[in-house]
This record gives sequence, C-alpha cells and structure tokens, in this order.
Amino acid sequence: MKFSSTATYVAADDLTIAVNAAVTLQRPLLVKGEPGTGKTELARQVAEALHLPLIEWHVKSTTKAQQGLYEYDAVSRLRDSQLGDARVHDVRNYIRKGKLWQAFEAEGRVVLLIDEIDKADIEFPNDLLQELDRMEFHVYETGETIRARQRPVVIITSNNEKELPDAFLRRCFFHYIRFPDAETLAAIVRVHFPGIKDRLLSAALTQFFELREVPGLKKKPSTSEVLDWLRLLLAEDLAPEDLRKDPKTALPRLHGALLKNEQDVQLFERLAFMARSRQG
Repeated sequence: MKFSSTATYVAADDLTIAVNAAVTLQRPLLVKGEPGTGKTELARQVAEALHLPLIEWHVKSTTKAQQGLYEYDAVSRLRDSQLGDARVHDVRNYIRKGKLWQAFEAEGRVVLLIDEIDKADIEFPNDLLQELDRMEFHVYETGETIRARQRPVVIITSNNEKELPDAFLRRCFFHYIRFPDAETLAAIVRVHFPGIKDRLLSAALTQFFELREVPGLKKKPSTSEVLDWLRLLLAEDLAPEDLRKDPKTALPRLHGALLKNEQDVQLFERLAFMARSRQG
C-alpha cells in the first residue's frame, strides 16, 4: 500500500514521492514548510492511506525528549509510601508511558507524528538520535529495554523557525512543502467546497495571491486561512464583483480571516494612502 492523493487530500507529486521513499527506507520523514501548509494533516492522511493507527506527539516549548519515552512520578510514589499504599513496591505503577513507548509496544505498525519539533530547545532532536536510530531505549527505574516490535512510520514536522542539528538531519528523509501554486490551491479548495463557482474561485484566488506577494507583509496568509476566508465568502453569498478591495484601505473583503496582525493591516492602509496621493 502506497501513499497518494485522495478524494479529501491533494498531495503534490514530489510530496507523494517523499512519503513513499521515507516509508521504503524506514527513515523518519522530516517535513518543513510555513505554518498552515498541511504538514500535520499529512500524517493523518498517511495513516489513513496505509491503514495504520496514528499516534500524535505535539511538541511544546517546554517539552523534553524524555517525555516521549516515559516519565517517572517520584513525587506520587513518595506520597503513597507515606500513606502506606502497597503500590509503592512496584515502580511500574509510577511510570507513565510516552508516545514513543506507545508506538514501540504497539501490536502492529503505526504512524508516529512528532509535530512542530522546532518549538522545543535545540537539544530535543539530539536527545532522540539513539531512540530513532535503534528503535529502543532503556528504562533505568526497572532495568528493562523497550524495543520497537515493528519500526513505526515516523513523520516529523517543522515550521522552520529554527535550524535543526546536522546529526539529526542526517537520519531523516527531508521534504519541504512549498506553498501551493494557483492550480494546486484551486484543487485543494474544490475538495473542501465542491460546489464553488469558477468565477468566484478565480477572483478570490487572484486576490489572495496578490495579497501574499505584497512586499513587507509580516505574516503571509496560509492555506488554512484562505479556506477560512472562502468559507466566509460563501456564507455571505458574495459574487466575484463583491470582492473588490476597499479603495480607502486596499484591504480585501473580510480581511480578518487573512491578515492576523495590525502591522499588516496598517501596511495595506499606507499603500492605499500612497496610491491616492499619487492620483491626487
């Protein structure tokens, strides 16, 4: 079974090739790209296409690699010992299995998503090198070694906010998800809004790509945000003619779905002011 585009997910050819190559090589697939380009959704679609369970590990700025293996709750054990609880005699009662442990002990093969790895500190990827290489780790409190029954399909996402260590990169199959071109984005939109009219779609995407290309934009709107914007346009039952920009601000209709900070809104207002000044 190989991964490919589905009726509900449009994958570019190079992305399909990268996923299948990583699965064949049994290497982690590192997927980079700007936020909102469908990196997290990719893991869910791969799991569905391969008919495998999905285990998701969403990394935060405070996440440590050890949490993906297991956590030992020494505080609870100390408290229970003071209360005379019989569970204290078995240390396993105080070990919480992490996402890697869950993936390693699964009966069959699974897809393991390590989401937004670049949120953690720089040591996080380095601390996972041996576990991802050997597919095993040691539990010091019990003296046992946990080995993967079957090597999981590992998909790691990054928003490219910080560089990852070279030693970690060498162990991955890498793919950068480029922002979709107009044709691909139109196909994605039609998956979500199959009844959208051609004229409205064409007018909306033209305006959307013009907005993304404005120099000085602090945060370019993403795929997920254009889908939100189109959902609003359809809910308002707007015609292509209704999408004309406000001449006073140069902002598109319902721009709050696309522009998410005041600097970008002010940028368009300044551009509109400059345009009016030149005309005057």
